[in-house]
Amino acid sequence: MASVARTDLSKTEKDELCCVYSALILNDSGADITAESLQKIITASGNTVEKYWPTLFARSLKGLDLAGVLGSIGTGSVGPTPVASAPQETKKEEEKPAETKKDDDDDALAGGIGFGDDEW
Repeated sequence: MASVARTDLSKTEKDELCCVYSALILNDSGADITAESLQKIITASGNTVEKYWPTLFARSLKGLDLAGVLGSIGTGSVGPTPVASAPQETKKEEEKPAETKKDDDDDALAGGIGFGDDEW
């Protein structure tokens, strides 16, 4: 949202950002993320949001290790990031055309699902 002016945001986008920033502040301070604590920070910052937003955010973040989630952004996984190495050259086997075997079933299906043109 850094490339969008605050005045260009919709009410919904402003409300969401207020809740996100409030949750990040609470997480950084080690406090529990509750609807009440979110609302306190939002009010203290001079903002107002629809009443359901703090409850929605608090419920969605309940029990979530927010620090762990934030620490894993951009890594693709929660585990350690592998060190990039030079691409290894591998021998590719030359692709051979698939050998086809002619079955009795091939003859039965030649007309398309076992029906000859004259049956349609």
